[in-house]
Amino acid sequence: MSLKFDEVKTTQAAAYLIKKRGQGFMSYMKLIKLLYLADREALIRWGRSITFDSFAAMPHGMVLSRTLELINGEEPKGVWQGTFEPCGDHEVWLVKEEITTEKLSKAELKLLDEIFEKFGRMNRWDLREYTHTLPEWVDPEGSSLPVKITDILRHAGKTQAQIEEIIQDLQSVSMASSLLGSR
Repeated sequence: MSLKFDEVKTTQAAAYLIKKRGQGFMSYMKLIKLLYLADREALIRWGRSITFDSFAAMPHGMVLSRTLELINGEEPKGVWQGTFEPCGDHEVWLVKEEITTEKLSKAELKLLDEIFEKFGRMNRWDLREYTHTLPEWVDPEGSSLPVKITDILRHAGKTQAQIEEIIQDLQSVSMASSLLGSR
C-alpha cells in the first residue's frame, strides 16, 4: 500500500523534536528514530500516521523511507530543505528560529512530547539498538527491506478485522489527499 507522504507535517514534527532538544540540532539517526517511533505509535494507537511515510528496516534499525531521503538530500528542494541544513557529524541543523506546528494536531504534539520524554535522552546508538528490538525489524543484511503497516499492526496485537479497517481508512485518507492536493 502506498500512502501520500506529507512533507509539511514531517518537517514540522522534526523541527518540533529538535526544538525540544534545545540545542538547535540533532543527529540524523536520532531524529529518524524518534520520528519512526512517533509514527509507529500513532499508527498503533489511532490507526493513523503522522507523516504518511513508508516504513523500512535497515542495518541501523527502523526508518521512515522518504524522511531518510529528505535527511540525505535526495529529495527535490521543498519545505524540508528550507527548514534544515546538514551540519557536523551526521547532524541536521534547524535553520529557522521560529517554527510552526499548525499542521500537527494537539494529539500529535502530545504524542511527540511522549516519545521525546521516553526516548529523547537516548543517544543515536542506543536508539539504533532499541529499534532492533522492535518485532517488525528484520535484519536486511546490509540492504533495506520495506516493512508493511500490517506487520506493525499485527505485532501490536490488532485483529485481522481491525487491520483491514485501518488499511481501508488509510487508503481513503491518502486518496482524498491526492485528489485534494493536501492533507
